[in-house]
Amino acid sequence: MRVVFMGTPEFAVPSLTALAEAGHQIPLVFTRPDAVRGRGKKLVPSPIKQKAAELGIPVFETSRMTEEAKEALRAAAPDVICVVAYGCILPDDVLEAAPLGAVNVHASLLPRWRGAAPIQRSILAGEAQTGVSIMRVAHELDAGAWCAQAHVEIGEKGCEQVTSELAEAGAAALVEALPRLADGTAEWHEQDEAGVTFAAKVRKDEMRLDPADAAAVNARRVQASGDTAPARASVAGKGVRVMSARVAEGQGLAPGQVVAQKKRVLLGCADGALEVLSVKPDGKKEMPAASWAAGLRGDLAWERI
Repeated sequence: MRVVFMGTPEFAVPSLTALAEAGHQIPLVFTRPDAVRGRGKKLVPSPIKQKAAELGIPVFETSRMTEEAKEALRAAAPDVICVVAYGCILPDDVLEAAPLGAVNVHASLLPRWRGAAPIQRSILAGEAQTGVSIMRVAHELDAGAWCAQAHVEIGEKGCEQVTSELAEAGAAALVEALPRLADGTAEWHEQDEAGVTFAAKVRKDEMRLDPADAAAVNARRVQASGDTAPARASVAGKGVRVMSARVAEGQGLAPGQVVAQKKRVLLGCADGALEVLSVKPDGKKEMPAASWAAGLRGDLAWERI
């Protein structure tokens, strides 16, 4: 099949790679333009642009579907358009540019968690598993029918690991679904509106750890955190990002209390304690929590930052 691919972040890379390895013709890749990423001030190409370059596939960079972009799409003559976290609204004439339309790899088990942050929301909600859906691109946000889903267990995995596993699962599901699209055997399931939930972008203030909350709630904040919305707290009057943590079973500390002993660091919560495993103090590198706690001075209390 001739596939035009649209994607931008690292999450989309396994899908592009899988399509190429499956032997599909990929005449063109669309991605968002180079942007300032990380701490540097230099423009950096998107992960998809870098992968397309490795594969020798032409790239069209755009943040919206201009007439020039639409002309390039039509010239590529795709059988299907595959979209994976592109970050651009696709108008009707784009969706109609391919006989088989446009399909999207969405990181949730639709109809649950439509929207921008499905992975973080599933973790924050304490769900045991999440997944990916291969869906038709529709006008309403993530509202299209789906033809394939794959499940991924969450457990105590961090957001980065869950995201990586979902990316791989989505790539496999996409490659398996395309032949069924081509021969008309794909079974499409309309989403049950009664089960719809929305995954709004995670705000930084949502990720602040709070001694007034349950230990499990704080642990899930750490689990779901990332560079754009880190799990932070103030300990002994200093800001710190908690990189990894878990609920400390059987530890009855008062909310706001800090205990550092026997190479364990415990933060008292509303119903017990959070064991901190690794941290990144403001202005410093990531380190084991025990090493960080050994240098704390003053009132060993903690609070919402």
